[in-house]
Amino acid sequence: MGSTILQFGQYVFDAYYWLILISIFGSWFPQFHSSKIGNWISKLVEPYLGFFRRFIPPVGPIDFSPIIAIFVFRYISGFALEGLRQSLNVIGV
Repeated sequence: MGSTILQFGQYVFDAYYWLILISIFGSWFPQFHSSKIGNWISKLVEPYLGFFRRFIPPVGPIDFSPIIAIFVFRYISGFALEGLRQSLNVIGV
């Protein structure tokens, strides 16, 4: 049971990671964000990326905030999944 919960958590974090990457690469194509799927992905990912854009301004035409956002996301997801694993071990699931 515990491994199933942990695996589900990993799938959720992986799916959101891929949505972030799709949104970043989609920004290279102006018509992407005006499509239905691009609009849907933007609505899911933009609150997270927008947080970093507030603090990290673009340098010329290059926006480094998504790169920092991905590194932070990977760190937080690893930290959260390890915490979940340890919590499941403590409660004996």
